[in-house]
Order: sequence, then C-alpha cells, then structure tokens
Amino acid sequence: MLVILALVLFSFGPAFTATDKDTVVIVQGVDPTTMDPHNHMETPAWNLHIQLFDTLLRRDSNIKLDKLIAESYRIVNDKTWEFKIRKGVKFHNGEDCTAANFKFSLERMADPKNKLRQTAFQGVIENVEVLDDYTFRIHTKKPYPVMDAILAIYGQPLPLKYFQEKGPEHFASNPIGTGPYKFVRWVKDDYILLEANENYFRGAPKIKKVMFRPIPEATTRVAALQTQEADIVTNIPPHLAQMMDSKGRSFVSKAPSVRVIFMAFDTTKPGPQADKRVRQAIAMGVNMETNIKKILDGNGIRLGSPLTEKHFGYDPSVKPYDYNPEKAKQLLAEAGYPNGFDFVINSPTGRYLNDKEMAEAVAGDLGKIGIRATVKTFEWGHYMNTMMYGHNASPAYILGWGNTSFDADFTINPLMRTGLLLSNVSFPKLDALIDEGISTMDPKKRLKIYSDAAKVIKDEVPWAWAYQQMDIYGVSERLNWKARTDELMVVFDMSFKK
Repeated sequence: MLVILALVLFSFGPAFTATDKDTVVIVQGVDPTTMDPHNHMETPAWNLHIQLFDTLLRRDSNIKLDKLIAESYRIVNDKTWEFKIRKGVKFHNGEDCTAANFKFSLERMADPKNKLRQTAFQGVIENVEVLDDYTFRIHTKKPYPVMDAILAIYGQPLPLKYFQEKGPEHFASNPIGTGPYKFVRWVKDDYILLEANENYFRGAPKIKKVMFRPIPEATTRVAALQTQEADIVTNIPPHLAQMMDSKGRSFVSKAPSVRVIFMAFDTTKPGPQADKRVRQAIAMGVNMETNIKKILDGNGIRLGSPLTEKHFGYDPSVKPYDYNPEKAKQLLAEAGYPNGFDFVINSPTGRYLNDKEMAEAVAGDLGKIGIRATVKTFEWGHYMNTMMYGHNASPAYILGWGNTSFDADFTINPLMRTGLLLSNVSFPKLDALIDEGISTMDPKKRLKIYSDAAKVIKDEVPWAWAYQQMDIYGVSERLNWKARTDELMVVFDMSFKK
C-alpha cells in the first residue's frame, strides 16, 4: 500500500483536484484523442462525449433502445426513416437544436471528403430531407436495417452557427453540444472538467461537476480510489479487485462487456502473416485458455468469432481453434518457415485490462512454436492516431472493440471490410457477405448471412484470437452507480448517496 500511495502522489501532482460533494471524478486508462464526436472510434472518448452530446436515440440501463432527442420515428420504406424531434432542445451556447442541425451533422458524417473516423454512414446516407423545423427524413442508398441501432451511438447534432464560425479544429478542443454537461477545460493528459447544464431538457443533473482523468498505470488508478481521490476507476486488475471491496470506502462493480479484445493481422502488407497457413498456425500456437486464467484471473470469455452472444448474428457453433502447437509447427513448415521468423506484436498499454501483459504472454507462446515474437507498446493517442488510423501496425496488433449497436455489422464491417478505416485485411468472399448483410431487412436472412461470415472469418483468420472482456470497476461508496454491459458511464443517471 505504501508503494501504491507513493505512485499516486507521483502521478497526480499538484494539478489534481480532489473530489468534493459536487464533483464526480472518473479515472480511465487513457485520454480521449478528440472532442469531435464524429471523428473517433474509441470508448474513452464516447464516455466523455455522452455527457456533452445527445443522440436521437439511446440505450437505457437495461440496454434497450429508447428515444432521446427523438420524440418519435418510423420506417417509411426500406430506404427512408422519418424522425420527429423534441421542441425546446438547446445547445450549450443557446442555439436551438432543429432538424437542420441533424441534416448538417448526418450529411457531414456521410461525406467521405470530410475524412472523419466514423464511417458508418459513408456510402449509406443519400441525403437528409428537412420536412419542417422538427421533422426530417434520412434517405439511404440501399436498405439499412440497423439505422436505429447506429443512431443510438452516432449522429450527434452540432451547433451550426458556432461550428461554421469556429471550424472543425477549434470545435475538436472546444466542444458545444446539447447534453447534460457543458465543457469547461481540457488539460491534455491531465484532466477534463465539465459542469452541469442546468437548462438540460431532461432536467438539471444531480451531480454538478464531472472530472475525467487519464491514468495508464493500473496500480495508480487503484490508489486513486483508495485515497478517495476518484469515484470510478476503470479496468481494475483482478488481483487488485479485492482491495476495492473496502467497507465504507469503495466496492467492485463487474459486468460482462460487449467489448471483444483481439490480436489482428495486417494481411495487406508483405510478411509471413500474409499466408493463411501462418495465421492459422499462430491461432493454434497461442494457449488462450491458460492466458485468460493467468493474465485475467479468468475474467474473459474465449470466442470463436468476433461476436459475443449478446450480438445479433452470433453463431455459437463456430468455435475457436484448439491449442495445438505441433499442428502449428507443421503449418509453419508447409508455409516455408520451418525455423520460424521474427514477429512484432504491437499493443497499447493501460487501455485494456492487462493489455501489455496479455501481449507478452502471447509472445511467449509463439516462441514455443519457433516464432521469435517481440512486443512493442505505445501510448494510446499515438497508438490510435498513428498506428491504427494510419494503418501502421503490421504485422500484428492488439485492439479492443465494443460493439454497442449489438448488431454483427458494426463489428465485421469496420474491422474487416476491405479498405475501411480500421480494417487491415481483404477477403472478397467476406466483403460480399458484409455488403449483403447490411442491405437485407429480413432478420432471418441476416442471421444466415452472418453465420456464413463467421465461418469465412474462422477459415481466413484475420484475428489470431478473441475474447469477451469482463469489465471490472472500482466505485466509491458515496456513489450510486453500477457497471453496464456497453461500458458507458452515464453521469446523468448517477447520484451521490445521502
């Protein structure tokens, strides 16, 4: 404990603001990369942005779709969705939120010329038609069965006058939304401060201030809760979870997440990983059952596909590769690598539960089949901006994906469709299934399509392994809150105990 307390003092320094009766402090492993809600694909940023920005729809605490800014909506036909929005919703600077704001925001996201990192609407939305100040229609180029699920994540309206006057670069560090909290200050890699929007259309928040802090080191995050300098701490290592159950001080809240952690290959660049036999060998050469037990203390569920049982399109009949180092060596020899090869596994550190330690365990397993693997770790901002978005993580990398649309498309499309932002593979057969699945309205037909896709994925091995993450949070006893399966921390739903 003395070591941990020393770490916390060293980490926080004089800039840290302790919690008080009006402020909730949330500690994540990393800092968001941007305040632009349309220009990222990362949960730490989403957790911040759901406080600042509203969407048309939302997921309630039971993960059921519910209306937020939308007052009602309907499917006019297979390629037209109509939305009526609430009157009286205002941005933090006083601008009215109308259908015109949604037209601008959705068409901004749909236009590939804007080079935004959220691509769900690119190639999907034809245009947005404003019927009156509070009614609009989204016209799609082809049927889009997941529009409502995606609009619970994407499509945050932007304040037209402010955005057009200041521009996207200014907005990315000085955001204005319609949400329950207003932006105050961002000291990069130190803290982000928000304050309650007293004029919020759902009522003033119970908690008046919110501070987000990035602390990559797990023991330091734990110490922040132990010293009562944080209220929620993410990604608690299992071996430290017992320390969180401190009567009168803190408790552990756990939930099986829809986040899938995986090791992916870049098959678009030259190297051994471009050979399917090598990818299959690596999949068979990693003892993930043991790694999950040792590295995560069992807090992970091994998967045979990129989906969890909570996702539409999940096929339980598709199983992961069995651990078989002898077969792996045979495949390597057949591929022309009887003596193995040098191999790099790129990984973030502090973003996911014991991410670096998992990468190192995988490297150790590969050494047993002759692959000389080394692990390279990176700070999260650099990892996403340069490695992931820049397609510079060859030959292999560890990443996590939290699919909160709860639909198969939102995993396999952005991560495995040829040419997309976070995809580093190209399999024509899989591309065809992805395109068919996202343009088919019939749920039964879609289930068959995604079952076929799961089988192609297993054969082609774009990922060496995958497991469903168990989210472990440390929570202050003074706070009313419990973990959600979609990883979101909705401060509007929180309150301090009396």
